[in-house]
Amino acid sequence: MKLGTIGTSWITESFIEASKDSKLLTLAAVYSRNEDSAQAFAKKHEASTYFTNIEEMAKSTKIEVVYIASPNSLHYEQTIMFLKNKKHVICEKPIFSTTKELEHAYQVAEENGVFLFEAIRNYHSPNFTVLKDNLHKIGQIRSANLHYLQYSSRYDSFLRGENPNVFSPEFSGGALVDLGVYPLYVAIGLFGQPTSVDYAPVKLRNGIDGSGNLVLNYKDFICSIQCSKISQSYIQSEITGEVGTFVLDKPSPISKITLINNKTHETTSLEVSQVKNDMLYEIQNITKIIQDHLVEDYKRLKEMSSIVLTITETARKQSGIVFGAEKN
Repeated sequence: MKLGTIGTSWITESFIEASKDSKLLTLAAVYSRNEDSAQAFAKKHEASTYFTNIEEMAKSTKIEVVYIASPNSLHYEQTIMFLKNKKHVICEKPIFSTTKELEHAYQVAEENGVFLFEAIRNYHSPNFTVLKDNLHKIGQIRSANLHYLQYSSRYDSFLRGENPNVFSPEFSGGALVDLGVYPLYVAIGLFGQPTSVDYAPVKLRNGIDGSGNLVLNYKDFICSIQCSKISQSYIQSEITGEVGTFVLDKPSPISKITLINNKTHETTSLEVSQVKNDMLYEIQNITKIIQDHLVEDYKRLKEMSSIVLTITETARKQSGIVFGAEKN
């Protein structure tokens, strides 16, 4: 399929490289508001066309699917534009700011006979599948602690008084929606939807969450998710059960999975080898759904995105974190 991309950051470059490795998507066009940037990006990645007018790109017959990696607050408007022009959309996480946006976007996709996906690399990875397939081996689950704390390169700018997009409520930023969604996808993929959630954020001067602790309440256990863009952690994640414990190096990418027996203390390594650019796996799964029209697989991904966004929206509302998109 012919691919178009929106955004010129490292994440877009990673997606383009993974798409080339997949041999399933062919980069046909790129977009940037700045002509020099668009032209340079197209030349660097060997795209035959570049656009500086996003509406013109959406109408173009040169692309069939678009990957959107613009600031979070722009995802919804841009996605709707491409869906209405009958383009499949792969939107970088977090897919949208609100569940209302998500519900409407899925409706527009259905009306136009195209698919809408959230790009979330760890959920599609082989090691997530390994973890899910072996979850029964630890018996009754009693707790889960999943961590993603990574000091942002943009935090220094914030401390200098600037307002980078990832720390801006107007651009739908913050730790939970930016990093917390990775362990959240792991939790929902393994355990399903929780009965309730509680979020305790560390708020910055503009009211956005620089870090936080999200608790997912299940019938017989709780899952604690820690996320941060203002500090760094080196501890591993764990899922504990009555029979054993899984130790993960981190929720994304999951590179090491160790199973420890509670009684014998025997350890077993379960991880499989993965490619370095694990965006490859989401591209493979998404393109297969589109090409083979795998409706049930698509429904499962839609449900995952809906549950995750509902949780982050609920958590933000509990904490008084309001995005610009919610003020309109």
